[in-house]
Amino acid sequence: MTITFLSDFGLQDDFVGTCHGVIKRIAPGTDVIDITHGIEPQQILQGALVLASTLPYMPEGVHLAVVDPGVGTDRKALTGAWELDNPAYRLEPVSRTFHGRDLFAPAAAHLAAGVDPAELGPPLEPDALVRIDVPAATIGVGFVLAHVLIVDRFGNVQLNLTTDDLARLGIEPGTRVEVEIGLQRFYAYAASTFADVRVGDVVLYEDAYGNVAIAINAGNAAEMLAARPGDTVTITVRARA
Repeated sequence: MTITFLSDFGLQDDFVGTCHGVIKRIAPGTDVIDITHGIEPQQILQGALVLASTLPYMPEGVHLAVVDPGVGTDRKALTGAWELDNPAYRLEPVSRTFHGRDLFAPAAAHLAAGVDPAELGPPLEPDALVRIDVPAATIGVGFVLAHVLIVDRFGNVQLNLTTDDLARLGIEPGTRVEVEIGLQRFYAYAASTFADVRVGDVVLYEDAYGNVAIAINAGNAAEMLAARPGDTVTITVRARA
């Protein structure tokens, strides 16, 4: 059985290694795939988006995702639509600040070992769960108002747009557009890949997961534009190159 593991723990501290140890003590034969531990701290939306993008490429198994700004509060710890409420399947005493170790990692390991999810706690009504709203883009006449979803380590800026959205504005490879983020305003070229523009040019392209993103060929777009998740981006059609 495989467990995939995603979190905002980073790799500087012991958090990820400790959770691996908990899993291996409970289910020694389990393989653990670390999707990423580079989710920005407390960024639930980013974690959910990365999880949704990557799970289609993962093997069947148990998927452990911990981005938990509410740790220690009365928020419920969940596995699917069951609450993690059975003390037999957690570590005691339960820390008020490290539920990844004491609740989630043990639950994932027990599930991987074959425990029925219903054994972990009482069922919860799906309608009672909080859902994450992905901000919607606004498409107008000759412009689109979008939002930054994710910034990757290369400084590429993923937007809540698809190429179908751009096509509605007549934006296709070769189209020059004006992009505005905060007080920054610059020109970019729609392209299929980075090499379609000159080094240093800003490019609007479809990333590996089907979202439109902003990049700089051989540069860091997020750094130059001071772009962060949640920022508003306006893209306006100006002229064709």
